Amino acid sequence: MSAPAPRPPSVDSLLGPGGALEQALPAYEHRPEQLQMARAVERAFSEGSYLLAEAGTGTGKTLAYLVPALLSGRKVVVSTATKTLQDQVFFKDLPLLSEKLGLQFEAAYLKGRGNYLCLHRYESFEKDPQFVSRDEAKQWPLLRRWVTETETGDRAELDLPESFATWSRLSTTSETCLGSRCGQYETCFVTKMRKRAEAANLLVVNHHLFFADLALRSSGKRTEGVLPFYEAVVFDEAHALEDVASGHFGYSVSNYRLEELSRDAVAALPVKDERHATLAALAQRVRSHADALFLQAPRALGFSSQESTVALRPETMGKLSGALEQVREGLSALASFSGSEREAELAAIHRRAEEMVEQLTFLEKAESSEHVYWAEARGKGIFLRANPIDVAKELRDRLYGALDTVVFTSATLAADGRFDFFAKRMGMYDEEGQPVTRVRTLAVPSPFDFPRQSALYLPTHLPDPSAPGFIEAAAEEIIQLCEVTGGRAFVLFTSLRNMVRAYELTATRLPYQALLQGERPKAQLLESFRQTPSVLFAAHSFWEGVDVPGDALSLVIIDRLPFASPGDPLVAARIRQIQARGEEPFDQYQLPQAALALRQGFGRLIRTQADRGIVAMLDRRIVTKGYGRVFLSSLPPAKRMEDTTELSRWFNGPVRPVPPLRTVR
Repeated sequence: MSAPAPRPPSVDSLLGPGGALEQALPAYEHRPEQLQMARAVERAFSEGSYLLAEAGTGTGKTLAYLVPALLSGRKVVVSTATKTLQDQVFFKDLPLLSEKLGLQFEAAYLKGRGNYLCLHRYESFEKDPQFVSRDEAKQWPLLRRWVTETETGDRAELDLPESFATWSRLSTTSETCLGSRCGQYETCFVTKMRKRAEAANLLVVNHHLFFADLALRSSGKRTEGVLPFYEAVVFDEAHALEDVASGHFGYSVSNYRLEELSRDAVAALPVKDERHATLAALAQRVRSHADALFLQAPRALGFSSQESTVALRPETMGKLSGALEQVREGLSALASFSGSEREAELAAIHRRAEEMVEQLTFLEKAESSEHVYWAEARGKGIFLRANPIDVAKELRDRLYGALDTVVFTSATLAADGRFDFFAKRMGMYDEEGQPVTRVRTLAVPSPFDFPRQSALYLPTHLPDPSAPGFIEAAAEEIIQLCEVTGGRAFVLFTSLRNMVRAYELTATRLPYQALLQGERPKAQLLESFRQTPSVLFAAHSFWEGVDVPGDALSLVIIDRLPFASPGDPLVAARIRQIQARGEEPFDQYQLPQAALALRQGFGRLIRTQADRGIVAMLDRRIVTKGYGRVFLSSLPPAKRMEDTTELSRWFNGPVRPVPPLRTVR
């Protein structure tokens, strides 16, 4: 009698109590929260539904979605917000599932085109290499040797400075790529990457690449993206999706973009070609008019020394109408000349010039009620932008109609215990409030013991954040709090101005290493923070996606509730749009968005079961205002305190033993 055929693996047999993962890893403890989420993801794949899954830190959510995705038999994209998580999924979690559990699959790791060497552009550059500095020129021999050895063309293989400007001359973007008409198409590193992706059943990407690819595919103009056909998507760190999607579904024209077009046009034909002189003259005309436009722009648009972004309105754009028209005329002439020729390089110049004419016209009119128009000054660059105010319709039109299964997961999706805010912003409900597809929700708590592991310090004696003297009083509080924990603190700010001012007031008085965001690359700051007891003053990018487990981080100080600035053009436009619908923007948008942001800041503290520390919120409004309840109910159940003496006793007192993770047998 033949033995029965082995049962195919399932979520329960792999992740359940006594399952394959627990048997393969002696130190692994089954987590009921992980299994609960995995079953929900499995159901989404089997029935074809959308799942919003909030999974607290420590639940093991990555394996909870990877296992059912791999068992589904479908081609799945896993998209993350940060490179750190992208690396973890591909280089740590997937090998674990393959080597320890014996799952058979093909996975591919994809980055944006700009990360890969473009052989066509490299050949052109090699003929006449020009560098912005001697330091960059010193990297050239290393880079040339690498080109002969690399199999992937991935810049990450090189130890190049982040600011290596020459790389932009050696790589390409979706705009500058020649596509299938390129003579190097078959040997192209991006082409090879895409072929690997076509053969894989799981693709690991980041949000920027995913939405850049989606915007390209759904534009109706060019269809060749980086990603192959896929059947389902898992968005990890899904709380970051709205802003990423908005950026890629909009328009942007900058002095950098026009300079690059002019430079590429000059290089499109060899100097000995009889057409080169005409092409170079047309390119120089575009460059000259662009220089004139962006020289006038700061004053005409109303930039000040304190503002890096300003709203664009028809009347302000009208001040630049003459300069804009000259740029358009120059672009049209360049497009006309290059469009009459056959070379792939010139066809690309033609397409790019025509697109910029169209986008400049759209930007100048600034009349679409569905877009917010704004300008941004960043370094030496000035960017004219138009972004959709609400990405809900864009997602329904571009993504949801093509997929029956999408999983959104993060440690922070629900505000005040509800998923409504995120679901509406992501377009899972139409204008009448009806679901556009089958949507399920799940919230699994973190297994961490927050009342034992964390304290939430809520002082009420500080001035209101908008009152004079707040930052000076906050600086004194920062010094006292750092004495409690011996430094080892993140001090997170909602504005760069307050960050710098607090650093100036405290850095020389702290007996610990004081670090300031922006002084060094992020990775170097974190490495230094981990090595020596430190106080890191940071904003924006340090609120999320930063993982410092262990004793190195014992204190997170937040200066004020993270309401998005109503002066930000995109935020202001969203507020106006909500008001136009007869709704209250504070309750519908500003408050839930800020509550989710605060949860992200809190989440920097407790990363493992052994971590222990303090989160201090210096904004008294969380206690004194009625809406503070929404913030407090959204945070983990930490022990609340208002007195630093009590706080010091708790932090320095005896620590109860760490209980084991809950295990189901």
